[in-house]
Amino acid sequence: MKLTLKELEKLSISIRKEMIAMLTKAKSGHCAGPLGAVELYTALYFGGVLKYDPQKPDWDNRDRVVISNGHYAPLVYAILTHAGYFSSDKLKTLRKLGSQLQGHPSRLLLPGIETSSGPVGEGLSQAVGMALGLKLDEKKCQVYCFMGDGEQNCGNTWEAVMTASKYQLDNLTAIIDRNNIQIDGFTENVMPLESLKEKYESFGWKVLEIDGHNFSEIIKAFNASKSIFVKPVVIIAHTIPGKGVDFIQWEHEWHGKVPNSQQAEEALRQLRNLKGKIESELE
Repeated sequence: MKLTLKELEKLSISIRKEMIAMLTKAKSGHCAGPLGAVELYTALYFGGVLKYDPQKPDWDNRDRVVISNGHYAPLVYAILTHAGYFSSDKLKTLRKLGSQLQGHPSRLLLPGIETSSGPVGEGLSQAVGMALGLKLDEKKCQVYCFMGDGEQNCGNTWEAVMTASKYQLDNLTAIIDRNNIQIDGFTENVMPLESLKEKYESFGWKVLEIDGHNFSEIIKAFNASKSIFVKPVVIIAHTIPGKGVDFIQWEHEWHGKVPNSQQAEEALRQLRNLKGKIESELE
């Protein structure tokens, strides 16, 4: 599926609204990060980048998507419903006992999920294994690994970075949601990360830095990553946590917090206004 830029913008607002509704009903979950990363996932699945078939979720020639930051589950679930993997009716069961939509994605419960995730810092190692396996099988498939910036603190991440470079995994693209927050505060206060670009370059990766809310930049970076050879690629996407809801934006306390009913009503009002603006521009 390939949407126009304006259609992608419109869809991104709908997905944000769905996430607010899901999280408010669940009364637990993560809010700021998923709201800020909507454009990244929307561009990958609906911008003509990703090779997938929801009718054949285990298709051998599909591209693989690894979610290392599994607390972005509400966003992943909303994306997969729009992609056609399962009915949107399931979204209202987020985090319910016995639901397929657990707080962190489970590979065994839902189509379209490649790995189970929970503790951050593990996804890139899993993605490296997939990319190496696909190389050995001579398959022309890409592996995309979404990571948070907070998990760049994890030693396991850098072991995977070295391994990907050693084996020249040019079928691997990592995407770092560089929103500068984690559960304990701002990343540069908890454990300074900069310069991330220079660190990855020193490990032999090709680095692309983009505005994580600009669909043109995102799609251009995804497409460019496919034409870079001998090196793995990392896209450092600068995003605003809580994007679209003014009282959540840049507030690290919203990392693992959800709106109450009144806050949700205000959030949905703001998002409706944004969507109305986009729709008027389409006319």
